[in-house]
Amino acid sequence: MQDSSISEQAVQFLEELFDGTRLQLNVKVKHGVSGEILDMDGPDAELLQAQTGEMLEALQHLLNQIYSRGAGSNRIVCDVHGFRATREAELQAMANHAATRVRNTGIAFTFEPMSANERRIIHLTLADQEDLFTESIGEGNDRKLKVGLKKPRAK
Repeated sequence: MQDSSISEQAVQFLEELFDGTRLQLNVKVKHGVSGEILDMDGPDAELLQAQTGEMLEALQHLLNQIYSRGAGSNRIVCDVHGFRATREAELQAMANHAATRVRNTGIAFTFEPMSANERRIIHLTLADQEDLFTESIGEGNDRKLKVGLKKPRAK
């Protein structure tokens, strides 16, 4: 998990940016399965979601460029109105459903192509399952996540 002070610095940076541009947005740090999330809300929140969230992605990219050294291997994740938190909960439910299906059928399950962040959430959700493995397969935008049963070790 990233250092809380990095998140606090990023929140302060965003608040100063929003004040300087007169955007009416507030930032709070929330905790998710994949780490801390900077959740933005306020009257101008729709601007961050416009054009499939390009502004939100740009802010996230900027923050990761500024604070990448202090954040270690974890990226700063930005959200608006809890959209990503809702998606994270959906992905966790999908991961658990896939795990149950794999256990019941013995057949590996492969998700449709998804982003690296979405695959990471599923990996983390199932990481403690001793009888299952997860792996990313494919290339580029066609990268998928596979969930399967681990082979029992021979005695």
